[in-house]
Amino acid sequence: MKDPTSPVCRTISTLLSRIGDKWTVLVVQTLADGSKRFNELRREIPSVSQRMLTLTLRNLERDGLVSRAVTPSIPPRVDYALTELGQSLQKPICGLANWALDNVEAIHAAQSQFDEAHDAAEAA
Repeated sequence: MKDPTSPVCRTISTLLSRIGDKWTVLVVQTLADGSKRFNELRREIPSVSQRMLTLTLRNLERDGLVSRAVTPSIPPRVDYALTELGQSLQKPICGLANWALDNVEAIHAAQSQFDEAHDAAEAA
């Protein structure tokens, strides 16, 4: 597992890159309350572009984390919802989000300390 070129490491790396992506985290958190239409997701995640939301939803659907239901109407209604697998991702994502909120001040302090030390070193 320590060999980054092994198939297992590459698979894990690919999956972690996907589920650790900021848009994936926001989409999964937004869908935690139930199914949503595309434009509802856009309104609730205003910083995401239409293209990035489309790509994120498509990748999540491909990975089995999100389901896409099309209701024939004019215009067609498309709803997105977390699958059972997607719902199982909620706990780790919420845990990570809570960790980030609990530690944001400590991280900012560490960043400031680092920046000050490097600025002083560059000035010397």
